[in-house]
Amino acid sequence: MTVDAMPSQTRDSACPACGHKTEAGILSWHRICPKCRYESGDLQPRINDEATQHSIDERDREVGLREIRLENFKDVLTLIKANSVSESRRLLDVGCAHGWFLEAAGASRYSVLGLEPDAKVFAATTARGLPVREGYFPDALQPHEQFDVIVFNDVFEHILDVHSIAAVCRQRLAPGGLLVLNLPSSKGLFYRLSKVFARAGWIGPFERLWQKGFPSPHVHFFNETNLTNVVSRHGFSLAKSTELPSVRAKGMLARMRFDNTASPISVWIQYLGTMMLLPLTRLFPSDVLVCLYRRD
Repeated sequence: MTVDAMPSQTRDSACPACGHKTEAGILSWHRICPKCRYESGDLQPRINDEATQHSIDERDREVGLREIRLENFKDVLTLIKANSVSESRRLLDVGCAHGWFLEAAGASRYSVLGLEPDAKVFAATTARGLPVREGYFPDALQPHEQFDVIVFNDVFEHILDVHSIAAVCRQRLAPGGLLVLNLPSSKGLFYRLSKVFARAGWIGPFERLWQKGFPSPHVHFFNETNLTNVVSRHGFSLAKSTELPSVRAKGMLARMRFDNTASPISVWIQYLGTMMLLPLTRLFPSDVLVCLYRRD
């Protein structure tokens, strides 16, 4: 099953982490589980839809994300090396985007393969000679391909049916292999502030963090506990969890600006507010969570 073919969440859907009925959240498309605090967004992915492609300035997106991603990818690779039990180094990067993680992992002597469903991003990444296939996980894989590490860098939160994907990950991982989920945290400082603003009537930051109106919006916000409740049902155990920085000064304005739907005033307010909060970010939970799960 491809990601874009998966069924939409319903307004009365059960929580995928604990099974409890979710409740209405802050906006009409937002829901929260009162038991485990999982959050969902009834937002539909439209990858390769021209109408949503115009919502993103891909050049600003690349400039804005490059520095923070490169630094965080170094930390993710360190975590993978520290928790791997196999000498084999076959690594799959699902939703590899610009290929930065592929390059870093390849430089660390991993045998890498990336999957990317966005046709324009795929074309740009393959033009740089990186080993990438166009399409979704797992459809773009050969029937018997297996890996020692499967990585979702800012991808898992976009996938509607996380249980199906977790089950397929177990099938595609060698025994003892690692599933690495690098994703936004519902406990993060900036996400929590965005909810405060949204309840007060300023919904821009909240919609921006959910990537509403983008080709691939977020449909989940997890924390470590409810994420592990999902993944552990499919033959995985938590090997390591940690936080990574979610913001850096370099590239921040471009990162804010790549949303073509935001007004210049909103962009500058969010940029200046984020810069003022930077010194305090180490005192609060980060907006980036990384969990490594070992296949049992």
